[in-house]
Amino acid sequence: MIVYNVTINIEDEIEKEWLNWMRVSHIPELIETGCFVSARMTKVLVEEQMGGKTYSIQYSCNSKADLDKYIDNYAPQLQSNFNKRYKDKFVAFRTVMQVIEDF
Repeated sequence: MIVYNVTINIEDEIEKEWLNWMRVSHIPELIETGCFVSARMTKVLVEEQMGGKTYSIQYSCNSKADLDKYIDNYAPQLQSNFNKRYKDKFVAFRTVMQVIEDF
């Protein structure tokens, strides 16, 4: 199992609208690509010095090939849509992890 983690710090004044858009539109769009089998959104409880609220969205896929398919075929457009919608209102970074074992 591969986990594609996107950590986002979003400005306070758009947090509620952003959360709704993520739930109703963006996360379902990623799942609909067929590259991911599930997604989980978590809120980081540590307050950031830069302000805003931080969230982690973890998308699970069965293989690195599935993730590569997403990155090559879908990520540029979906990330562009996100960037246009929330320009200068967020900071994000992405991490790819391999699940070693579930307990």
